[in-house]
Amino acid sequence: MIIGVPKEIKDHETRVAVTPGGVQAMVQAGHRVLIERGAGDGSGFSDGEYRESGGEIVPTHELAWTEVEMVIKVKEPLASEYPLLHKDLLLFTYLHLAAEEQLTRELLTKRVKGIAYETVELADGSLPLLTPMSEVAGKMAIQIAAHYLEKTHGGRGKLMGGVPGVRPADVVIIGGGTVGAAAAKVALGMGADVTLIDKDLNRLRYLGEVLHGSLVTVAANPYNIAEAVKFADVVVGAVLVKGAKAPKLVTRQMVAAMTPGSVIVDVAIDQGGSVETMCPTTHTHPTFIVDGVIHYGVTNMPGAVPRTSTYALSNATLPYALKVASLGFENAVKKAPALARGVNVYGGCITYAAVGDAFDGLFGKNLMDAGDAVFVALDAPKLAFPRGH
Repeated sequence: MIIGVPKEIKDHETRVAVTPGGVQAMVQAGHRVLIERGAGDGSGFSDGEYRESGGEIVPTHELAWTEVEMVIKVKEPLASEYPLLHKDLLLFTYLHLAAEEQLTRELLTKRVKGIAYETVELADGSLPLLTPMSEVAGKMAIQIAAHYLEKTHGGRGKLMGGVPGVRPADVVIIGGGTVGAAAAKVALGMGADVTLIDKDLNRLRYLGEVLHGSLVTVAANPYNIAEAVKFADVVVGAVLVKGAKAPKLVTRQMVAAMTPGSVIVDVAIDQGGSVETMCPTTHTHPTFIVDGVIHYGVTNMPGAVPRTSTYALSNATLPYALKVASLGFENAVKKAPALARGVNVYGGCITYAAVGDAFDGLFGKNLMDAGDAVFVALDAPKLAFPRGH
């Protein structure tokens, strides 16, 4: 298979989808890999390293898209890349389609085969391609919050861990999954008082046993969230609903009740955000203020630490990319249920239920062809969402 690795163009997105080691593995498996010139610069990988690994450097962004059968990326295509999408292209990247109506329309119209990293799912329910970036983002959330709590950056002027005789910062983390656990670990390590909120009591019980420090676990409901947020110096949104829009658990009224100079970091912003007042931001303009509260909603947080993030992401995605390239799309999803669960669009149809629910009524509905091999492999529901409606 011919595989393209374009340079990421999102604001300050310096990760790259494949390391030189990953390219070498692909080439040794019999594939051609076209890498856009400079694609690895931000992560510290030179064009020379890719050449030594057997990759072919192409001089333009377009060639990494149009001369290939599969594109491997980090982030979803941006509007300037929509014209590069073509029929039967296999796109393997983070897609977050539930929060991206226009991108979804483009993928359906162009009949792209789209596998989303964030919905590749193992039998135990874990998300192996989302987990490494969730770990990075969760740890970063606390570093970022500590930075913006400083008075010189608009915050309350509180030290995360305090000092003897002075209270530490109060950190509220909403969601006890991978992001929330990583954020709690760093916040507790810095000496903060941490309140961790989740609806799964067994998960709270587990985290209460394995995390050490000043940790309080609280069952999620609107009252408990409002009470915790009211007194928080830092709120971290760490809620995930697989493939779907994040629920708005922190309302505008809750934000208005917070102390000016407090900080909200919404890691769920990729999926629409869990804070009602939050909007997507960029590394160039990362924050804005509502009711005196600093809002941070950068949609590609791990891009700020590309050396770590690229290695972590490529370690996870490479085995799946090799399987797709070697077996072809249809055979790969038949033989690998985890990959099948990751397919979001195929043949002009939405094939992931949570994405379909997000756009219910926008695209219309149509019975799928039950004899289509990929849908049989996907074991998808009978309803799909066709293009052109």
